[in-house]
Amino acid sequence: MTRARTVVRLGAGIAWGLLVVGAVAACGGTKTVTKTVTVVGAVPNGGATSVSASVAAGAHDFEQFACAQCHGERGRGGVSADVPALSVIGKQLTVVQLKQIINHGLGESANPKKPYMPVWGQVISAHQVADLVAYIRAGLPSVPGATAPPVITGQGPAVEGALLYQRYGCVNCHGPNALGGVPNPQSPDKAIPALSGADFFKEFDTDQKIIAVIRSGSVLGQAPIVSMPHWGGIIPDEQLRALVAYIKTLKTG
Repeated sequence: MTRARTVVRLGAGIAWGLLVVGAVAACGGTKTVTKTVTVVGAVPNGGATSVSASVAAGAHDFEQFACAQCHGERGRGGVSADVPALSVIGKQLTVVQLKQIINHGLGESANPKKPYMPVWGQVISAHQVADLVAYIRAGLPSVPGATAPPVITGQGPAVEGALLYQRYGCVNCHGPNALGGVPNPQSPDKAIPALSGADFFKEFDTDQKIIAVIRSGSVLGQAPIVSMPHWGGIIPDEQLRALVAYIKTLKTG
């Protein structure tokens, strides 16, 4: 990325750029140095999108951490009546409030039939939280490339389940190939468990048991303990079965 205006053309002419604003101390004072580029490409509302680096990063984080799967595309809601549209309430909440919710979770943790936003504090960095807040406060604009991975059907339930594992952000906590190990120091096991291996399949030895834990989550307590969300009101039954099919292809010993 060059220091001034950089345009990188990808495929059919999508160009990416970042707006970087930095404070530089000089002559006993502070001056602002701004580097601007335009993000150009085919976006849902047409034309070009010009956003800051933080907002762009937040848009990608929003997809990576599966926020859209509960709050809807670009936070527009419509997934569950129990999950608010961030496009509506995002600007009503302060930066402090948004950071608190992301880090500490929100919802009815004791009721597995209601969605519960997970405790992200031990998984998402402070920088990523700040980017997510910037994206929400900016009105969740369209950013080229910040889209959920496609889910292909018709190639067997295990293939669909592997893609859903990415789409719903399971990989962020349970790791690649569901090997686990992401630190969760305040929990009894000190880490987020694997969804594979002898111990897992000994405890979850039927499809019904695996589906049950996905639906109900594993809300162990308050932050800073990382808690798995309740997916029961979000993930439809056929996708739950596809996730189970994928999990059953993983290491069993």
